[in-house]
Formats: sequence, structure tokens, C-alpha cells
Amino acid sequence: MRRLLLTAATTTAAALTLAACGTTEPAADSSEKPSQAISLTDATGTKIKLDGPATKVVATEWNVVESLVTLGVDPVGVADVKGYKTWDTAVPLKNEPKDIGTRGEPSMDTIASLSPDLIVATTDLTPAAVKQLRKVAPVLEVTSADSADQIGQMLENLDLIAKATGTTAKAETARTAFEAKVAEGKKALAAAGLAGAQYAFADGYVTSNQVSLRPYTSGSLIGAVNEAVGLKNAWTVKGDAAYGLGTTDVEGLTALPKDTRFAYIANDDDASSTPFTGALAKNAVWTSLPFVKAGEVHRLPDGIWMFGGPESMEAYIDAVVDALTK
Repeated sequence: MRRLLLTAATTTAAALTLAACGTTEPAADSSEKPSQAISLTDATGTKIKLDGPATKVVATEWNVVESLVTLGVDPVGVADVKGYKTWDTAVPLKNEPKDIGTRGEPSMDTIASLSPDLIVATTDLTPAAVKQLRKVAPVLEVTSADSADQIGQMLENLDLIAKATGTTAKAETARTAFEAKVAEGKKALAAAGLAGAQYAFADGYVTSNQVSLRPYTSGSLIGAVNEAVGLKNAWTVKGDAAYGLGTTDVEGLTALPKDTRFAYIANDDDASSTPFTGALAKNAVWTSLPFVKAGEVHRLPDGIWMFGGPESMEAYIDAVVDALTK
């Protein structure tokens, strides 16, 4: 988790180890015939051929784990199971997959012992690691993030994984549900007079007594969802090209508009991720901020993965609407 949460990619976003593999392997839905061979081209241009829909799937990153769960496919191996269970309770695992190591350095031996018919990774994984994984099983790489179109990339990744697992009908259902939630959230915020409201989402960490804050700009997935439901992103800092995440400190918060509503997601299992109620609680700059004085600082529920898929973003929309319309 620390890799993605502290390096934007993010991180994305996340302290981010358990017993045996799940014993239930879901059948493909009616959108694909189980015996039908599948040919795919992944995000890197690599062509992949499968004898049929993949059912024994290993996932090296949490966003693709979430996609598999959404599609009704229980992964047999997951990177940092404990971290996933901590940071993505909005889309919980339904089985007990084997922990394959960290997201940045999965264990090749552990993955090989699972005899997967597909490994799903993201472009955040090093080419050297992917090369090794391809010796074990076909590897489907999806683009980790794209600040130019985060929502489109999220749905594209879901569709690609669905094709590989024979679950395209479920992907379409997930897409429809997400779009409906966006429309519902936008309507609720407009009804509360919050259409176009200034809104800033960030996370923060304390390292060596120093507080680091990370703005989620318009190029982030959270930022894109915020704008989709009618909020105005109050951040003016520039985000990175992949995740749309910026960097600032407490003084940087003074540049936010006075009428900003501020929100964040932390985790009770990681005290360093809650500086807004911890290290900054008595900080003179923080306590003098207009939105702090106005009581417009909102901690959203734990377990909503900020770099997840449609279901995480649906939970996020519900949380934002609830927080801002109370």
C-alpha cells in the first residue's frame, strides 16, 4: 500500500495474508461459451490466447482484484490480501485467496504453485516482473490509470478483464449501475443546492513527524467522479500524468477557495493516514482555514478504495452525497 499511497500510483492507495486458495471457481456467464477460445490484446499490445474463459485467476493489484470480484470471479491469488481487506471493504473478497506477496514484488513461486490459467496485472508492475510471470501463465496487463480519462480507463479495464473471464454481461451490468449512481448523485447534490460547489479531496500521511498531503486533481479518478456528479474541483495544483495526484503541505491548503468543502478517506488501522485529526489538529495554519472553521471537513467512510472500480466509486458517491447534504 505504501508504494501506491505515497507515490501516486496511488501508492494509488495503500498498506495496501491469508490461508488457502478459494475452492469455488465461478463458471463463466452466458456471454461466453465455456469451451470457446479467447483471443485478446492487452494494454501493452501483447496478444493473449486462452483456451476458454479464465477461472483460476491471480491478480497483482487491488483495482484488478476488485474488477474480478465485481465480475463474479473469485481470484485464487491476490497481492497483499490483508491490505486489500483493510482498504477495500466496499468491495470485499468473497473467498480466501492465497496471498502472493506485495503488489510491487509478487512471489513467482507462490503464483506458480496455484497453476493459474490467467494472471491479471497492471502497467505499474515492472516489465521484469511481467516477463517472469509470463513463464507461469498468460498475463493480461491493463493500464493502471490515465489522467486524461480515468472513468473511461476504469471501464475499459473492466471490459477487458470481462472478456478474458467470459463475464461480459456482468461488466455491462456494472457499467449501467455506475452510470445510474452518477446520475443519482448529481441529482441529489443539485437538489441540495450544491451543483458547482467547490470541493477538495485529499489524503495525507505523517512520516518522520512531517505531514505530506496529496491533492486529487481533476485528473484523478476521484476528481473525475467529483466532476461527474456536478462538483467543482477546488485544487489548482498539477497532478501526475497517470493518477492525477498532486503534492502539497498544510500551507498549500490556504490557496483553496474560502467556500471549499474538504473531504478525505483515512483508515483506523493506519494512524499515519489520519493527520487531519492527528498531527494537524492543533496546527495553527490548519485550524485557521475557512473550511475548517466552518465545519466543512468531512471524513468519508473507511474502506472505499480511491483507485478502485465502479463499485468503489458508487460507494464513494454515496459517501460524498451523505456527507455534503447532512
